[in-house]
Amino acid sequence: MNSNLKLILVLLGVSAAAQGLGMILPEYYARLFLEGSINAILAVALNLVNGLSGQFSLGQAGFMAVGAYVSVSVDVFLLSSLHGSPAGAQIALVLSLAAGALASALAGYLVGLPSLRLRGDYLAIATLGFGEIIRVVILNIQAVGGARGFIGIPTTTTTFLVVFVLVLCVLLTHRFVMSSHGRALLAIRENEIAAEAMGVNTTYYKVQAFVVSAAVTGVAGGLFAHHLSIITPSSFDFMESVTIVVMVVLGGMGSVSGSIVAAFLITFLPEALRPLQDITHVDLRMVIYSLVLILMMLLRPKGMFGRKELWEMVKKRAAGSR
Repeated sequence: MNSNLKLILVLLGVSAAAQGLGMILPEYYARLFLEGSINAILAVALNLVNGLSGQFSLGQAGFMAVGAYVSVSVDVFLLSSLHGSPAGAQIALVLSLAAGALASALAGYLVGLPSLRLRGDYLAIATLGFGEIIRVVILNIQAVGGARGFIGIPTTTTTFLVVFVLVLCVLLTHRFVMSSHGRALLAIRENEIAAEAMGVNTTYYKVQAFVVSAAVTGVAGGLFAHHLSIITPSSFDFMESVTIVVMVVLGGMGSVSGSIVAAFLITFLPEALRPLQDITHVDLRMVIYSLVLILMMLLRPKGMFGRKELWEMVKKRAAGSR
Protein backbone atom coordinates (compact mmCIF):
# COMPACT_ATOMS: atom_id res chain seq x y z
CA MET A 1 0.00 0.00 0.00
CA ASN A 2 2.81 2.40 0.91
CA SER A 3 4.61 1.51 -2.32
CA ASN A 4 1.53 2.29 -4.42
CA LEU A 5 1.02 5.58 -2.57
CA LYS A 6 4.62 6.56 -3.29
CA LEU A 7 4.15 5.78 -6.99
CA ILE A 8 1.00 7.92 -7.10
CA LEU A 9 2.82 10.80 -5.41
CA VAL A 10 5.72 10.45 -7.88
CA LEU A 11 3.26 10.49 -10.80
CA LEU A 12 1.48 13.59 -9.57
CA GLY A 13 4.71 15.35 -8.56
CA VAL A 14 6.51 14.81 -11.87
CA SER A 15 3.39 15.73 -13.87
CA ALA A 16 2.85 18.92 -11.86
CA ALA A 17 6.52 19.87 -12.28
CA ALA A 18 6.24 19.30 -16.03
CA GLN A 19 3.10 21.45 -16.17
CA GLY A 20 4.94 24.21 -14.32
CA LEU A 21 7.87 23.92 -16.72
CA GLY A 22 5.48 24.19 -19.66
CA MET A 23 4.04 27.40 -18.21
CA ILE A 24 7.48 28.94 -17.69
CA LEU A 25 8.97 28.03 -21.08
CA PRO A 26 8.20 30.10 -24.19
CA GLU A 27 5.25 28.71 -26.15
CA TYR A 28 7.47 27.32 -28.93
CA TYR A 29 9.65 25.30 -26.55
CA ALA A 30 6.64 24.25 -24.47
CA ARG A 31 5.03 22.79 -27.60
CA LEU A 32 8.26 21.00 -28.51
CA PHE A 33 8.47 19.52 -25.02
CA LEU A 34 4.86 18.32 -25.23
CA GLU A 35 5.42 16.78 -28.67
CA GLY A 36 8.62 15.13 -27.44
CA SER A 37 6.67 13.63 -24.53
CA ILE A 38 4.03 12.23 -26.91
CA ASN A 39 6.80 10.74 -29.06
CA ALA A 40 8.32 9.22 -25.92
CA ILE A 41 4.99 7.48 -25.15
CA LEU A 42 4.97 6.08 -28.69
CA ALA A 43 8.57 4.86 -28.34
CA VAL A 44 7.92 3.21 -24.95
CA ALA A 45 4.86 1.45 -26.39
CA LEU A 46 6.74 0.12 -29.42
CA ASN A 47 9.68 -0.92 -27.25
CA LEU A 48 7.35 -3.38 -25.54
CA VAL A 49 7.03 -5.25 -28.87
CA ASN A 50 10.26 -4.55 -30.74
CA GLY A 51 12.58 -4.41 -27.75
CA LEU A 52 11.24 -6.58 -24.95
CA SER A 53 9.59 -9.36 -26.96
CA GLY A 54 12.01 -9.35 -29.89
CA GLN A 55 9.38 -8.86 -32.63
CA PHE A 56 9.47 -6.25 -35.38
CA SER A 57 6.35 -4.18 -35.97
CA LEU A 58 5.99 -1.46 -38.59
CA GLY A 59 2.33 -0.70 -38.01
CA GLN A 60 2.38 1.69 -35.05
CA ALA A 61 1.09 4.57 -37.17
CA GLY A 62 -2.04 2.50 -37.86
CA PHE A 63 -2.76 2.04 -34.14
CA MET A 64 -1.99 5.70 -33.59
CA ALA A 65 -4.51 6.63 -36.30
CA VAL A 66 -7.20 4.38 -34.78
CA GLY A 67 -6.68 5.95 -31.35
CA ALA A 68 -6.61 9.48 -32.74
CA TYR A 69 -9.71 9.25 -34.92
CA VAL A 70 -11.81 7.26 -32.42
CA SER A 71 -10.79 9.65 -29.63
CA VAL A 72 -11.68 12.84 -31.49
CA SER A 73 -14.89 11.31 -32.87
CA VAL A 74 -16.10 10.39 -29.38
CA ASP A 75 -15.09 13.81 -28.06
CA VAL A 76 -16.67 15.87 -30.86
CA PHE A 77 -19.78 13.82 -31.63
CA LEU A 78 -20.69 12.38 -28.21
CA LEU A 79 -19.07 14.46 -25.47
CA SER A 80 -19.25 18.01 -26.85
CA SER A 81 -21.75 18.97 -24.13
CA LEU A 82 -19.01 18.58 -21.50
CA HIS A 83 -16.91 21.37 -22.97
CA GLY A 84 -18.79 24.09 -21.11
CA SER A 85 -16.09 24.23 -18.45
CA PRO A 86 -12.34 23.44 -18.28
CA ALA A 87 -12.99 20.54 -15.89
CA GLY A 88 -15.67 19.14 -18.21
CA ALA A 89 -13.32 19.42 -21.19
CA GLN A 90 -10.66 17.41 -19.33
CA ILE A 91 -13.21 14.75 -18.36
CA ALA A 92 -14.26 14.52 -22.02
CA LEU A 93 -10.61 14.19 -23.02
CA VAL A 94 -9.95 11.36 -20.55
CA LEU A 95 -13.11 9.48 -21.62
CA SER A 96 -12.27 9.90 -25.31
CA LEU A 97 -8.70 8.70 -24.71
CA ALA A 98 -10.09 5.61 -23.00
CA ALA A 99 -12.29 4.96 -26.03
CA GLY A 100 -9.31 5.38 -28.35
CA ALA A 101 -7.22 2.99 -26.24
CA LEU A 102 -9.95 0.33 -26.33
CA ALA A 103 -10.36 0.67 -30.10
CA SER A 104 -6.60 0.42 -30.65
CA ALA A 105 -6.36 -2.57 -28.31
CA LEU A 106 -9.11 -4.32 -30.27
CA ALA A 107 -7.31 -3.52 -33.53
CA GLY A 108 -4.07 -4.83 -32.00
CA TYR A 109 -5.77 -8.08 -31.03
CA LEU A 110 -7.35 -8.56 -34.47
CA VAL A 111 -4.03 -7.89 -36.20
CA GLY A 112 -1.75 -9.57 -33.67
CA LEU A 113 -3.58 -12.87 -33.32
CA PRO A 114 -2.90 -14.03 -36.91
CA SER A 115 0.23 -12.00 -37.72
CA LEU A 116 2.25 -12.79 -34.57
CA ARG A 117 2.43 -16.40 -35.66
CA LEU A 118 4.83 -14.98 -38.24
CA ARG A 119 8.41 -13.97 -37.47
CA GLY A 120 11.01 -11.47 -38.64
CA ASP A 121 10.44 -9.79 -41.98
CA TYR A 122 7.07 -11.48 -42.49
CA LEU A 123 5.70 -9.87 -39.33
CA ALA A 124 7.08 -6.47 -40.36
CA ILE A 125 5.38 -6.72 -43.77
CA ALA A 126 2.07 -7.82 -42.21
CA THR A 127 2.00 -4.93 -39.72
CA LEU A 128 3.09 -2.48 -42.42
CA GLY A 129 0.17 -3.63 -44.54
CA PHE A 130 -2.22 -3.11 -41.64
CA GLY A 131 -1.02 0.46 -41.13
CA GLU A 132 -1.56 1.30 -44.79
CA ILE A 133 -5.03 -0.34 -44.78
CA ILE A 134 -6.10 1.83 -41.84
CA ARG A 135 -4.80 4.98 -43.52
CA VAL A 136 -6.63 4.23 -46.80
CA VAL A 137 -9.86 3.34 -44.97
CA ILE A 138 -9.79 6.65 -43.04
CA LEU A 139 -9.00 8.44 -46.29
CA ASN A 140 -12.37 7.32 -47.65
CA ILE A 141 -14.56 7.95 -44.58
CA GLN A 142 -16.16 11.33 -45.14
CA ALA A 143 -17.73 11.39 -41.66
CA VAL A 144 -14.28 12.02 -40.17
CA GLY A 145 -13.14 14.37 -42.92
CA GLY A 146 -11.66 11.95 -45.44
CA ALA A 147 -8.69 13.33 -47.33
CA ARG A 148 -9.24 16.91 -46.13
CA GLY A 149 -8.79 15.87 -42.51
CA PHE A 150 -10.73 16.09 -39.26
CA ILE A 151 -11.09 19.76 -38.32
CA GLY A 152 -12.45 21.50 -35.25
CA ILE A 153 -10.72 19.27 -32.70
CA PRO A 154 -10.69 20.75 -29.16
CA THR A 155 -7.07 21.47 -28.20
CA THR A 156 -7.39 20.17 -24.64
CA THR A 157 -4.15 18.17 -24.32
CA THR A 158 -2.09 19.46 -21.39
CA THR A 159 1.53 18.90 -20.45
CA PHE A 160 0.37 17.52 -17.09
CA LEU A 161 -1.71 14.77 -18.70
CA VAL A 162 0.93 13.85 -21.31
CA VAL A 163 3.74 13.55 -18.74
CA PHE A 164 1.38 11.70 -16.39
CA VAL A 165 0.71 9.11 -19.11
CA LEU A 166 4.43 8.90 -19.96
CA VAL A 167 5.57 8.32 -16.36
CA LEU A 168 2.71 5.85 -15.82
CA CYS A 169 3.83 3.92 -18.93
CA VAL A 170 7.42 3.78 -17.66
CA LEU A 171 6.37 2.54 -14.20
CA LEU A 172 3.95 -0.05 -15.57
CA THR A 173 6.48 -1.26 -18.16
CA HIS A 174 9.12 -1.68 -15.44
CA ARG A 175 6.71 -3.69 -13.29
CA PHE A 176 5.59 -5.70 -16.30
CA VAL A 177 9.17 -6.66 -17.16
CA MET A 178 9.80 -7.79 -13.58
CA SER A 179 6.65 -9.97 -13.59
CA SER A 180 6.30 -13.54 -14.84
CA HIS A 181 4.74 -12.20 -18.06
CA GLY A 182 7.76 -9.99 -18.64
CA ARG A 183 10.16 -12.85 -18.00
CA ALA A 184 8.26 -14.93 -20.55
CA LEU A 185 8.64 -12.11 -23.11
CA LEU A 186 12.36 -11.85 -22.42
CA ALA A 187 12.69 -15.61 -22.90
CA ILE A 188 10.89 -15.31 -26.24
CA ARG A 189 13.22 -12.48 -27.25
CA GLU A 190 16.34 -14.47 -26.46
CA ASN A 191 15.24 -17.73 -28.11
CA GLU A 192 11.64 -18.33 -29.12
CA ILE A 193 12.16 -22.02 -29.93
CA ALA A 194 13.76 -22.68 -26.54
CA ALA A 195 10.94 -20.78 -24.82
CA GLU A 196 8.36 -22.95 -26.58
CA ALA A 197 10.28 -26.07 -25.56
CA MET A 198 10.10 -24.94 -21.93
CA GLY A 199 6.31 -24.69 -22.17
CA VAL A 200 5.90 -20.93 -22.75
CA ASN A 201 2.82 -20.11 -24.83
CA THR A 202 4.69 -17.76 -27.14
CA THR A 203 1.69 -16.68 -29.23
CA TYR A 204 -0.31 -15.74 -26.11
CA TYR A 205 2.45 -13.61 -24.62
CA LYS A 206 3.33 -11.93 -27.93
CA VAL A 207 -0.33 -11.05 -28.59
CA GLN A 208 -0.63 -9.76 -25.02
CA ALA A 209 2.35 -7.43 -25.50
CA PHE A 210 1.03 -6.37 -28.91
CA VAL A 211 -2.40 -5.47 -27.50
CA VAL A 212 -0.93 -3.47 -24.60
CA SER A 213 1.42 -1.67 -27.00
CA ALA A 214 -1.47 -0.87 -29.36
CA ALA A 215 -3.60 0.50 -26.50
CA VAL A 216 -0.82 2.82 -25.29
CA THR A 217 -0.17 3.93 -28.88
CA GLY A 218 -3.88 4.71 -29.21
CA VAL A 219 -3.69 6.94 -26.14
CA ALA A 220 -0.68 8.74 -27.66
CA GLY A 221 -2.65 9.17 -30.89
CA GLY A 222 -5.54 10.73 -28.97
CA LEU A 223 -3.20 13.11 -27.14
CA PHE A 224 -1.57 14.03 -30.45
CA ALA A 225 -4.95 14.72 -32.06
CA HIS A 226 -6.12 16.89 -29.16
CA HIS A 227 -2.82 18.77 -29.25
CA LEU A 228 -3.50 19.90 -32.83
CA SER A 229 -6.64 21.46 -34.25
CA ILE A 230 -6.67 19.19 -37.30
CA ILE A 231 -5.47 15.70 -38.23
CA THR A 232 -5.23 14.15 -41.68
CA PRO A 233 -4.54 10.57 -42.85
CA SER A 234 -1.11 11.73 -44.03
CA SER A 235 -0.20 12.35 -40.37
CA PHE A 236 -0.17 8.56 -39.91
CA ASP A 237 1.67 7.34 -42.97
CA PHE A 238 4.51 4.83 -43.27
CA MET A 239 7.17 7.40 -42.37
CA GLU A 240 5.53 7.97 -38.98
CA SER A 241 5.94 4.26 -38.22
CA VAL A 242 9.58 4.42 -39.37
CA THR A 243 10.24 7.43 -37.11
CA ILE A 244 8.90 5.56 -34.08
CA VAL A 245 11.08 2.54 -34.94
CA VAL A 246 14.12 4.83 -35.25
CA MET A 247 13.45 6.14 -31.73
CA VAL A 248 13.48 2.61 -30.31
CA VAL A 249 16.56 1.49 -32.25
CA LEU A 250 18.48 4.69 -31.50
CA GLY A 251 17.73 4.52 -27.78
CA GLY A 252 18.43 0.81 -27.52
CA MET A 253 16.21 -2.19 -28.15
CA GLY A 254 14.82 -3.10 -24.73
CA SER A 255 15.81 0.13 -22.96
CA VAL A 256 12.77 2.15 -21.87
CA SER A 257 14.85 5.15 -20.76
CA GLY A 258 16.83 4.97 -24.01
CA SER A 259 13.61 5.18 -26.03
CA ILE A 260 12.56 8.28 -24.08
CA VAL A 261 15.91 10.04 -24.56
CA ALA A 262 15.93 9.15 -28.28
CA ALA A 263 12.36 10.42 -28.68
CA PHE A 264 13.26 13.82 -27.27
CA LEU A 265 16.49 13.90 -29.30
CA ILE A 266 14.66 13.18 -32.56
CA THR A 267 12.01 15.78 -31.69
CA PHE A 268 14.45 18.55 -30.82
CA LEU A 269 17.32 17.91 -33.26
CA PRO A 270 15.60 19.06 -36.50
CA GLU A 271 14.40 22.20 -34.74
CA ALA A 272 17.81 22.88 -33.21
CA LEU A 273 19.31 22.77 -36.71
CA ARG A 274 16.75 25.21 -38.12
CA PRO A 275 19.00 28.33 -37.66
CA LEU A 276 21.54 26.64 -39.96
CA GLN A 277 19.16 27.27 -42.85
CA ASP A 278 19.36 31.03 -42.26
CA ILE A 279 23.16 30.88 -42.54
CA THR A 280 23.53 28.54 -45.54
CA HIS A 281 20.21 29.42 -47.27
CA VAL A 282 19.86 25.68 -47.85
CA ASP A 283 17.77 23.34 -45.72
CA LEU A 284 20.45 20.87 -44.56
CA ARG A 285 18.57 19.79 -41.45
CA MET A 286 17.48 16.37 -42.69
CA VAL A 287 20.94 15.71 -44.18
CA ILE A 288 22.65 16.37 -40.85
CA TYR A 289 19.87 14.53 -39.01
CA SER A 290 20.45 11.46 -41.20
CA LEU A 291 24.23 11.65 -40.78
CA VAL A 292 23.84 11.75 -36.99
CA LEU A 293 21.70 8.61 -37.13
CA ILE A 294 24.23 6.83 -39.37
CA LEU A 295 27.11 7.76 -37.06
CA MET A 296 25.15 6.54 -34.06
CA MET A 297 24.53 3.18 -35.71
CA LEU A 298 28.21 2.87 -36.63
CA LEU A 299 29.57 3.90 -33.22
CA ARG A 300 26.77 2.48 -31.06
CA PRO A 301 25.11 -0.33 -33.07
CA LYS A 302 23.08 -1.42 -30.01
CA GLY A 303 21.76 2.10 -29.47
CA MET A 304 22.70 4.71 -26.92
CA PHE A 305 21.89 2.58 -23.86
CA GLY A 306 21.80 -0.91 -25.38
CA ARG A 307 19.53 -2.96 -23.15
CA LYS A 308 20.45 -1.02 -20.01
CA GLU A 309 18.34 1.57 -18.24
CA LEU A 310 19.52 5.05 -17.36
CA TRP A 311 18.61 4.65 -13.67
CA GLU A 312 20.58 1.38 -13.51
CA MET A 313 23.70 3.04 -14.92
CA VAL A 314 23.36 6.01 -12.53
CA LYS A 315 22.89 3.65 -9.57
CA LYS A 316 25.92 1.56 -10.61
CA ARG A 317 28.10 4.64 -11.05
CA ALA A 318 27.00 6.05 -7.70
CA ALA A 319 27.81 2.73 -6.00
CA GLY A 320 31.24 2.62 -7.70
CA SER A 321 32.15 6.13 -6.54
CA ARG A 322 31.70 5.26 -2.86
